[in-house]
Amino acid sequence: MAVDYTVIVVYLAGMLAMGWWGMRRAKSKSDFLVAGRRLGPVMYSGTMAAIVLGGASTIGGVGLGYQYGLSGAWMVFTIGLGLLALSVFFSARIARLKVYTVSEMLDLRYGGRAGVISGVVMWAYTLMLAVTSTIAYATIFDVLFDMNRTLAIVLGGSIVVAYSTLGGMWSITLTDMVQFVVKTIGVLLLLLPIAVVKAGGFSEMKAKLPTGYFDPLGIGGETIFTYVLIYTFGMLIGQDIWQRVFTAGSDKTAKWGGTVAGTYCLVYALAGAVIGTAAKVLYPNLGSPDDAFATIVKDELPVGVRGLVLAAALAAVMSTSSGALIACATVANNDIWSKLRGAVRREDDEEEHDEVRGNRAFILVMGVAVIGTAIALNNVVEALTVAYNLLVGGLLVPILGGLLWKRGTAQGALASVIVGGLAVVGLMATYGILANEPVYYGLLSSLAAYVTVSLATPATDAAVLAAWRDRLAGRGAPERVSEPVAAPQ
Repeated sequence: MAVDYTVIVVYLAGMLAMGWWGMRRAKSKSDFLVAGRRLGPVMYSGTMAAIVLGGASTIGGVGLGYQYGLSGAWMVFTIGLGLLALSVFFSARIARLKVYTVSEMLDLRYGGRAGVISGVVMWAYTLMLAVTSTIAYATIFDVLFDMNRTLAIVLGGSIVVAYSTLGGMWSITLTDMVQFVVKTIGVLLLLLPIAVVKAGGFSEMKAKLPTGYFDPLGIGGETIFTYVLIYTFGMLIGQDIWQRVFTAGSDKTAKWGGTVAGTYCLVYALAGAVIGTAAKVLYPNLGSPDDAFATIVKDELPVGVRGLVLAAALAAVMSTSSGALIACATVANNDIWSKLRGAVRREDDEEEHDEVRGNRAFILVMGVAVIGTAIALNNVVEALTVAYNLLVGGLLVPILGGLLWKRGTAQGALASVIVGGLAVVGLMATYGILANEPVYYGLLSSLAAYVTVSLATPATDAAVLAAWRDRLAGRGAPERVSEPVAAPQ
């Protein structure tokens, strides 16, 4: 295992080094939070794929393949579908808004009265998303070093907090590109073919497993529908995803770069399901489906390759964790704290430097909170379900409504957020966190509140809508940005 340990240690050291290098590029708020809005198609595609394919997509995706066969690909597949829909239909308009958060978009569309409440809901979502990724470190470091759970969370979380705090989105972008390459090599090019060969090939897999393992719909229609509601729609509105859209250097980059990333997700989904199916042939009696990834890596891969594939799993977790962390800190600072204290932002360079320091402090504080929460919680699936239920139930309708329906009003948006969020929380308490009913009924109640209250209240002021249309068309006043070295393409 010495070679494997060396691979992992070098990888982790490289992440910290990139954080330090990214710190030198983060000279303004725009640099720190959205990488100067200058990413080209290659970097944009790689970093977008990296953030959406986290530990749940890698370890969890293989686990679903172990449990259900090829239909276990549906969870990650719906993530890819959501990213494709976002990229094709919405990303260009989102990028032209030149905002930093989803709540700023809501304020711009509805006239400045929807931000704080929606910010609290989005903050809760991003916090829980960061927590679930951080919990996953325990699984990986346990396989690597037989490490205590708490120590593993602190170690993995501290590395992510360190490079995210140092360089913000620039550091996260650079590390995500490395993580994208490592995941591609480790999972798609190494683990996938090795797992299939070790299982005796597809013919042997079909001979040893029930036919249901090769039924594309074997996981069940209701489960697939729930995945679409939670993950496909979740991709459309999450702050962690939008913040990456804001980094695109142009409308075309946001649209076509995101389309490439979404297509990559579909391939990754199928790969995880096949790996899990192969693991079922090799280890038919594992205690938990989520053990499939670690078991096949530990027992079937040669020295060195094993270290690289484990680094790929670590990369998957780190990319999602860092993206969720900077999103959580951005929402906490820009949408909640600054509004509560009545902050007035100025555009001069001195203020920009102050804002970099302020956002850096928020990442550090939120990082500590994420690590502490991850230590206290045990169930990753429940935490992730809470996050997505709140996001979809509380924010999907007012966000998409604002983009698609000009009659939607600020009062309707607020009612939608409050009614949908409370419905989701109440139904999770009644039916259980993992039940399907909370997101179903929460989404319906949010939609009913939005339409009813919007129609019952005066239409949004014409001047607000005119300013909104100008920003959507890219005619709004752009922010001032510094002129550091051009971003690599």
